[in-house]
Amino acid sequence: MAAVPTPRKLWEHPNPESTTMGQFRRELERATSQRFKTFHDMYLYSIQNRSEFWVFCWNYFPIIHEGTYTRIYDETARMDSVPEWFSGIKLNFAENLLFSARKGHTGKEDDKIAVTEVREGAIKDAIHLTWGELRKKTGLLLQAMKAAGVKRGDRIAVCSANSIDTLLVFLATTALGGIFSSSSTDMGVKGVLDRLVQIKPRWLFMDDFAVYNGKRIDLRGKMRDIVLGMGSVVEFQGIVSQSRFAEPAELGDVPRSVTLEKFLEGGSGNDRLQFERVRFCDPFLIVYSSGTTGQPKCIVHSVGGVLLNGHKEGGLHSELGSKSVALQYTTTGWIMYLSAVQTLLLGARVVLYDGSPFIPNVTTLVDLAAQEKVTHLGISPRWLHELQQAKIKPRDLRDLSSLRVVTSTGMVLRDALFEWFYDEGFPSHVRLNNISGGTDLAGCFGISNPLAPIYVGGCGGCSLGIPVEVYDSTIEGDGVKGQPVAEGIPGDLVATSAFPNMPTQFWGDNDGKKYHGAYFGRFENVWTHGDFVSIHPTTKQLIFHGRADGVLNPSGVRFGSAEIYRVLEEYFTGEITDSICVGQRRPTDEDERVILFLLMKPGTKFTTELVNRVKRTIRTELSARHVPMFIFETPEIPTTVNLKKVELPVKQIVSGKRIQPSGTLLNPGSLEYYYRFAEVEKVVRESKL
Repeated sequence: MAAVPTPRKLWEHPNPESTTMGQFRRELERATSQRFKTFHDMYLYSIQNRSEFWVFCWNYFPIIHEGTYTRIYDETARMDSVPEWFSGIKLNFAENLLFSARKGHTGKEDDKIAVTEVREGAIKDAIHLTWGELRKKTGLLLQAMKAAGVKRGDRIAVCSANSIDTLLVFLATTALGGIFSSSSTDMGVKGVLDRLVQIKPRWLFMDDFAVYNGKRIDLRGKMRDIVLGMGSVVEFQGIVSQSRFAEPAELGDVPRSVTLEKFLEGGSGNDRLQFERVRFCDPFLIVYSSGTTGQPKCIVHSVGGVLLNGHKEGGLHSELGSKSVALQYTTTGWIMYLSAVQTLLLGARVVLYDGSPFIPNVTTLVDLAAQEKVTHLGISPRWLHELQQAKIKPRDLRDLSSLRVVTSTGMVLRDALFEWFYDEGFPSHVRLNNISGGTDLAGCFGISNPLAPIYVGGCGGCSLGIPVEVYDSTIEGDGVKGQPVAEGIPGDLVATSAFPNMPTQFWGDNDGKKYHGAYFGRFENVWTHGDFVSIHPTTKQLIFHGRADGVLNPSGVRFGSAEIYRVLEEYFTGEITDSICVGQRRPTDEDERVILFLLMKPGTKFTTELVNRVKRTIRTELSARHVPMFIFETPEIPTTVNLKKVELPVKQIVSGKRIQPSGTLLNPGSLEYYYRFAEVEKVVRESKL
């Protein structure tokens, strides 16, 4: 195998030993009598000595709990049995967010700001809440919930903005030992009901209005439809309407509804906080697979697993602390909502933004980061791309001296954006933290760290304690024994042994078959995540080539769709807005063919000359085998409400299947266009391209 070239180094911490990760390494070395010359050495220790590593973490992080663990976990148990961690421990999610992060708290810091809420078009009118106010408001809602019958194990759902009101529901629910679930207001009624009907919540807290792209959207019609759709769910008591403006909306036409103000009266003004401590592995959160081709899977996460991993990734990998200010752009329907509010665990101030990141202009989040002196900014590759295309250089536009880490996730971050980030976009001291993992583990497989440099491409490395390997993806069959490949060779991203933040179950999956099929159906007793990756042999970067369901395999040559996207984004951004690349293999096809769809920029035309130029550039930059057999124009790219393009439905459609799109798609009607390409030969004859 030819040597894999070392990519360009872009960033390195000037004093890594001064970081929280550096301190952690010294303490771990002292405890184990070992020496870790590099971060990767420490990572290898963490996955080869799992019990010892996680016990050290448990004792190292200031987690409020009661009891003593009787067993860390059963190392003899199969991974696919989902072994229980830290038996004997009891703890509470909300209690840890509201208290434990501020180690040494004396009560004199109650006036320190904990939460800032900012709405689209009004970043100068930020709403601030101190730690004392946050606890008081949580107590008021908690007591009202308790009066309404909410108890341990009840599901409480929201369909709401990224707001203080939503955060309070999260904290009050989990304080009582309940289970929280969230959906964003831009999801369709079907998408919301696909979730709610499965988990059967006692209450749904829902905003009465939404604001996005400068428009005020009345949600009361959606409320009515949801109530009707929940008619057969006996556990469901109704909707609590949260006002997004000064005056609550009238609810006369919405059955089984009550305003938040009226609901709070049930607590009689009592704001006493109380915390129901539950077992380490008990559920507190339900999140959802994208569900782009059917009903979403209801993924259940444990209190202890998320808290322990949150300390490790937030405090060590991301260097969050009591002086940090964190802004993560997200909707409430995405796992990054947990990531955003969980920064309270480390004592950081969280900035909640509700609205479009491009209103009134593309610099909105840059302006907000400067205004609030944000230290940790979370965004997507799409946002960085828009800044680059608009020729905006944030470091020249605003004072970003407070900024320390920019985290990117949601899709593959192309190499050119890595270089633009440091060459033109952001201050040189900022660490670009490209991460990947997400909903399934409420954490990361790939993430950077302050002890290792940042190189062009991929994720800086792996997350401590999460046993990542790359398996040969050419092995045929399900439930087969997997084989690791050499570093530098692409394959399936897998986890080979248990970790604390594995989901405990899928809600309603009583026999565990859906859970097993989702993660353990591909390789025997090994978690297969669904990404097509490689590990750089020198830098140990985790390089993402695309989703495994987006792996292209024409004539046995396997490559990721992200490789095609990188070429288009580097050479054709003046003509092409976006693209989607999928494989086609119908029941009668002997081999897979690659089809590329292009979304043209306004004012530009799709021509034979452009098609030839795209093919020629892909051949030059990649290889002749990467060149799509067909290239067509498309009027729209299907995306989720979080703006992630979805390849699998298009792949299934062009391969001759009729699918039922999920409500999590932002534009489900866009899929209709692709059905004609199941007869691609006919389309080619008619188009004469």
